[in-house]
Amino acid sequence: MTRPTNAIINTSALQANLQQVKNHAPQQKIMAVVKANAYGHGAARVANAIANDVDAFAVCCLEEAMQLRDINISQPIVILEGFFHPEELPIIVKQDLQIVISTAHQFKQLIKAKLEQPINIWIKVDTGMHRLGFTPKEAVSIYQLAEQNANIAEPIRLMSHLACADDLNSDITEQQIKLFSTLVEHLKVEEASLANSAGILGWPETHFNWVRPGIMLYGASPFPDSVNKELQPVMQLQSQLISVKRCYKGDTIGYGATWTCPQTMPVGVVAIGYADGYPRHAPIGTPVLVNDKRVPLIGRVSMDMITVDLRNQPNARVGDPVLLWGKDLPAEEIASLSGTIAYELFCNLGGRVKKGSFAKLL
Repeated sequence: MTRPTNAIINTSALQANLQQVKNHAPQQKIMAVVKANAYGHGAARVANAIANDVDAFAVCCLEEAMQLRDINISQPIVILEGFFHPEELPIIVKQDLQIVISTAHQFKQLIKAKLEQPINIWIKVDTGMHRLGFTPKEAVSIYQLAEQNANIAEPIRLMSHLACADDLNSDITEQQIKLFSTLVEHLKVEEASLANSAGILGWPETHFNWVRPGIMLYGASPFPDSVNKELQPVMQLQSQLISVKRCYKGDTIGYGATWTCPQTMPVGVVAIGYADGYPRHAPIGTPVLVNDKRVPLIGRVSMDMITVDLRNQPNARVGDPVLLWGKDLPAEEIASLSGTIAYELFCNLGGRVKKGSFAKLL
């Protein structure tokens, strides 16, 4: 028998979450974000499941785009970080990919290149994130130059990224909306995109022509310390008990002896650890589900194992199922307790965790 640690990807939940995107942004085109292996869910699996229901996909880099083209995904694919070397541009043309242009360096290389066909671009505008992108004033000049260059196809699109949309009272988001709206109107841009998942759910003014759902597609809330009951968890991370032993009052558990048994009690060992992507800093008391019932983590998270208090599961046996996050145990809860976000939990899933997809959760 192989190690019983696996991630079940529920494609029905994925499709239900996509429907929530459509419910909140019914008039907009949808650019599904599948970068970072679809936030750890498997880019090929996710793209195939929703390809007929979205207008485009977004990835980080050319390599991720090629993975989708290699499985015959024909929808437009937008490379969010654009290109890193001019040698990528002929491939981008051949594969009919779209690129986001964020820097003057990229733009200069693009307009100087010798290309067989023009490329569809999105001009990235820095409206307040202060990471990548042109200032609104710079974006006007870049847009006007792009209109005159044979390497750039029409229409030229605009994109920006929200810095604080997960705070529904953010003044910064209001400022970003105003800056972006003014620029879109000034340039009379036909297609523009500002809304990420938080924008889709909490800021209707950000929707413009295109929305870019990411984390909400995978069933997690983009808002801190909250669970959105409209969304369904797509990933169910599960394992099994590989040991149930009787420990005695005063026995210490795990590295550093950080937890001491208050009485004679059953202690379970689960085949999962930080090498699998379970957060090393998950504190004592973090819940897992054993036989669908919550039990607390005790001791430190190890590379390959965690230990749990089975006092409220006295009949638990080796081989019993354990859920780390998923249906009935939101990843957001585990992330919050561990001082991180669900994005990181999903993306950090280890390579030895087997993945499988089902139309319905087990």
